[in-house]
Amino acid sequence: MKELSLNILDVAENSVKAGASLTQILLTETDDVLTIEIVDDGCGMSEDVVRSVVDPFYTTRTTRSVGMGIPLLKLACEQTDGSLSIHSTTTEADPSDHGTHVTATFNKNHIDFTPLGDVSESILTLIQGHPDKDFLFKHAKNGGEVELDTRKLREVLEDVPLNSYDVMEWVRSYLREQYEALG
Repeated sequence: MKELSLNILDVAENSVKAGASLTQILLTETDDVLTIEIVDDGCGMSEDVVRSVVDPFYTTRTTRSVGMGIPLLKLACEQTDGSLSIHSTTTEADPSDHGTHVTATFNKNHIDFTPLGDVSESILTLIQGHPDKDFLFKHAKNGGEVELDTRKLREVLEDVPLNSYDVMEWVRSYLREQYEALG
């Protein structure tokens, strides 16, 4: 993928498909390192599946025989001398504390570092496509933080759908303003 924001979108979509009600997208950025964490409360994966998801010829989809999202993210990490880790607990193993935690670390100074891209638009795409799910987005950078929590939006909006045009435009400008303040 040409931008890491598309990898984020892909992994977060997997979280939604795994039944997550809350998907956290946490970015921590220093001058040298970008860490992306995607944490969900979905059904989780068994140890065998966790080992298999980095294989491009493994997928749970029935429409095609390859799954490239996680393998491409792993490749993007490793190309920068970074790493990818996946920890998951199934609902069966722990009914009260289950889900998946993906951590991708990148060396930003490496010549093969893939640009982050427009992560705000990826977050908007997730909200638009899954207005009944919750997303917590945080991007810590330059001593500041951009944050959006759809649970807080729901408290204020009450019965207004998150994917309504006015809400989506407000979220877009809210994220833009935070990024402009962050520099």
